[in-house]
Amino acid sequence: MTSANLTPSANEGKNHGLDIDRLLKDMFGAAVAIAQPALRIPDFLPAPPSGRLIVIGAGKASAAMAKAVEDHWSGPIEGIVVTRYGYAVPCERIEILEAAHPVPDQNGLTAARRILQRVSGLTSDDLVLCLISGGGSSLLPLPVDGLTLQDKQNINQALLASGATISEMNCVRRHLSAIKGGRLAAACYPARVVNLIISDVPADAASDIASGPTVPDTTTCADALAVLRRYEIKVSTTVMDLLESNRSETLKPGDARLPHIETHLIATPQLALEAAARQSRAAGIDAYILSDAIEGEARDVGAVMAAIAKQVSRRGQPFQAPCMLLSGGETTVTIRGNGRGGRNVEFLLSLAVALNGEHGIFAIAGDTDGVDGQEEIAGALLRPDTLSRARARGIRPSDRLENNDAHGFFHELGDSVVTGPTLTNVNDFRAIFIAAQHGDLSGSN
Repeated sequence: MTSANLTPSANEGKNHGLDIDRLLKDMFGAAVAIAQPALRIPDFLPAPPSGRLIVIGAGKASAAMAKAVEDHWSGPIEGIVVTRYGYAVPCERIEILEAAHPVPDQNGLTAARRILQRVSGLTSDDLVLCLISGGGSSLLPLPVDGLTLQDKQNINQALLASGATISEMNCVRRHLSAIKGGRLAAACYPARVVNLIISDVPADAASDIASGPTVPDTTTCADALAVLRRYEIKVSTTVMDLLESNRSETLKPGDARLPHIETHLIATPQLALEAAARQSRAAGIDAYILSDAIEGEARDVGAVMAAIAKQVSRRGQPFQAPCMLLSGGETTVTIRGNGRGGRNVEFLLSLAVALNGEHGIFAIAGDTDGVDGQEEIAGALLRPDTLSRARARGIRPSDRLENNDAHGFFHELGDSVVTGPTLTNVNDFRAIFIAAQHGDLSGSN
């Protein structure tokens, strides 16, 4: 592939060279755009049923998904979905509710109860179209009998701070829920269920997306107990008794209440990475997708990615520069300090510290839903001069990393990436650009 001009002089400006900042942002935008419900929903709509069509759903993208269904469905339609505060999209025939994420609230509890009520009393002639995306676990916090919303909130907060993977967190959530782990699908019986799912989890496991309310689950109460013990999460005796007695077991494959379920993954992290790769190649930069399912501590992943980037830059292995390294998945953060988070910017700050100003390496990292951690910030940009600019302001990068304050770090440098609600969610997006080792290259500030 012929490379674009990567080494503009100071007086050439971005009109004659490659604007790396712009390219990285455009790639992030392409990853988000390809996963928009309006684009993905139409090709997966089922044939009209002989009975009623009921639309239900949960997640950060569920309201946008509902609007896309309305726009492309000509027959009778009704339903209810719940999304994160600020992510509502006006619909005419499907009711849109809002609730809290990532820590659930009373509105989420009410929404979960209302969704269960809406699918009660259906017949085999009816069809339930279930719209699921990331964030649904917190938006459907209906506890199993014997637990309270406060119990769910406490456990959720402890899991978020523990460093547990999303799969481990959702294993616990499923086994303490009256609606997840296939229970919502069982409530729809004998109606047919068609799931349209936007994946935000590594390996695209449907049971992990929103904790799988309408799909069977292969994990057990014993698995959930193991997660709590592994991360030393303190829970009440009631929770322990529920799990140890198996009274809160989820629905398994082959359950008689789940015979008519059809599931479609309509958007995935891999789809988003491929769109970003096309954007990079259109600009003349070879792009390589390392993985769509990277997990682990964000700071550890940052250090590993820095080592790979330096190997490319210094040795031309395993790829020749200039090139773009892409990855997705969902990292985790074990909270040690009291900073502003979140996992994508913590990855990026760790990457910066490990690169230590390595020449010609730029990066972007962000959450495709527009919210990294609990901040209304998608992510940030990294440039070769990031650390020097920080130190000139008296900011100590390593201290900020130890305090889990990557959002504060990049905000003070003016390098945050803010998108607002994107109305989709295909999880973490990371792109690292390595320039050819000649001349100077500068991003635009």
